[in-house]
Amino acid sequence: GSYFFCTLSSVSPAVAKSLTLNFFKHVSPQLYTTLHRRACSSVSTPRITTHYTIHPREKDPRWEGIEMERFADEADVVIVGGGPAGLSAAIRLKQLANEQEKELRVCLVEKASQIGAHTLSGACLEPSSLNELIPDWKERGVRFFTLTLIFKLAFPKLLLPDGIISGLPMVNHGNYIVRLGNFVRWLGEQAEELGVELYPGYAASEVLFHEDGSVKGVATNDVGIAKDGSPKDVFERGMELHAKVTIFGEGCHGHLAKQLYKHFNLRENCEPQTYAIGLKEVWMIDEKKWRPGRVEHSVGWPLNRNTYGGSFLYHLNEGEPLVALGLVVGLDYTNPYLSPFREFQRWKHHPFVAPTLEGGHRIAYGARALNEGGLQSIPKLTFPGGLLIGCSPGFMNVPKIKGTHTAMKSGMLAAETIFAKVTAEDVESETAGLHVPEYAEALKSSWVWKELHAVRNIRPSFHNYFGLYGGMIYTGIFYWIFRGKEPWTLKHCGLDAHQLKPAKDCTPIEYPKPDGKISFDLLSSVALSGTNHEGDQPPHLTLKDDSVPVNRNLAVFDGPEQRFCPAGVYEYVPLESGDGMRLQINAQNCVHCKTCDIKDPSQNINWVVPEGGGGPAYNGM
Repeated sequence: GSYFFCTLSSVSPAVAKSLTLNFFKHVSPQLYTTLHRRACSSVSTPRITTHYTIHPREKDPRWEGIEMERFADEADVVIVGGGPAGLSAAIRLKQLANEQEKELRVCLVEKASQIGAHTLSGACLEPSSLNELIPDWKERGVRFFTLTLIFKLAFPKLLLPDGIISGLPMVNHGNYIVRLGNFVRWLGEQAEELGVELYPGYAASEVLFHEDGSVKGVATNDVGIAKDGSPKDVFERGMELHAKVTIFGEGCHGHLAKQLYKHFNLRENCEPQTYAIGLKEVWMIDEKKWRPGRVEHSVGWPLNRNTYGGSFLYHLNEGEPLVALGLVVGLDYTNPYLSPFREFQRWKHHPFVAPTLEGGHRIAYGARALNEGGLQSIPKLTFPGGLLIGCSPGFMNVPKIKGTHTAMKSGMLAAETIFAKVTAEDVESETAGLHVPEYAEALKSSWVWKELHAVRNIRPSFHNYFGLYGGMIYTGIFYWIFRGKEPWTLKHCGLDAHQLKPAKDCTPIEYPKPDGKISFDLLSSVALSGTNHEGDQPPHLTLKDDSVPVNRNLAVFDGPEQRFCPAGVYEYVPLESGDGMRLQINAQNCVHCKTCDIKDPSQNINWVVPEGGGGPAYNGM
């Protein structure tokens, strides 16, 4: 067809191709679609991804002759992730070992440069698990403060109601306001005192397997790789950590957990996980407006009735007039023009919030994804050689907006079942790595499972014509009256990534310009997160196919990456030739929230760990 048009009208090949496509668009739409796809794929795509997980080093001549042998070390138990779950598991293991006077080597690796540096949460802590794990915590130097609760259903000019009915999930009396990063740092100190070996700054990048297919341990990431994927003179291979049992507590949407789901088919009998993104700031406010211990929640505005989400405003009690505030947005939203960050900035101008912030200043910003699937989305938890704990499989109580107490309890139960198996003298295993199915059984017999079962239908109940209002009616009837004992279980609507509608079917959202006093631009916000990565390394936001962002995400969804990322990692910029656009990945900005991996409508982004120690440097978030 192109040759035909070239011959008759003496036009250029590019014009001929355009005429050909236009001709078939009217004559045969089906053939037009095929030709258009081929035409797009034939356009040269700038190379974006250089990471070895996409471009194997075995096929790269620059890696010939590079020493690739890894040093290996052995422990009884290896824990991946230094969050509340991982540290609780480590503490409980060493408590049991010390009580029974048994030798037990427990090693924990954490990708942050310091324990707690990547931790971000609201946070209102329910102390049940802490009371059980460290009964004398009040005498150990940590101080939390009791709180009161105000609940708001927020509209642009109206707030309803003031207060909350006893018995509903949002009741917080008896809980504590904490800055979770500080709490996790304190847990790390308790673990070290008991003899746990903590290795911050070491990112676990690969799951290792025995010949029989069971988990052997993990390998930490290589360092000293240039941005173009070639080895630097300072290249160093990561090390291997082998264990009888490996505990995976990476947090929400863990990099290694994704591999385990596929390798062991762990998600075969559960619903897809669904997520939200939480954005948070810490402010120093006028002391006259400070109400230590006060907690305020809202649902509704600025989100529409079909977008799940809510906010929090906590008055900390640390001797200074500090407040922690944030907005949580369900990632099953449908409009590709929605920007969670800009919704957050708009929310702060509500008359419910703005008076508290006026005259104050921000001191911190951050974001992270959180699991919202609940009981229906929990995968199989054990497999030969390992198990999943905490927010990695997803034990968050969504209506409570709490997952720390359930994460800690899962780690404690994992420790107790592992210890019994590892130290049993007559233990027999069909695999080289110990299989501990007793952990899943213990969890299902615990209060964690009972708590999650009671609230299992609250989150999916929002998938109805009335959205927010229908979900609240359901919660009021079936949770408050029947305590979640209804004999059915509602399903989620599927992967969050598949909920976006094409841009042509949606209305762009006009956001107000930030005023620099209460609302701010994205890059000045990211600067407050302390985020930093070694610049000369392959971007850890890898693309399975470099052509997909422009050919599909931009063409169909108007490039939602540039709006759902809370750190300005993704930008669409003009090609140097001026003919078209390309995706630019600013990997140094990444705050490790994993939202891109979750919400990418093409599921083309695979978040992998960068060099250990990179990422945000949260100070008590």
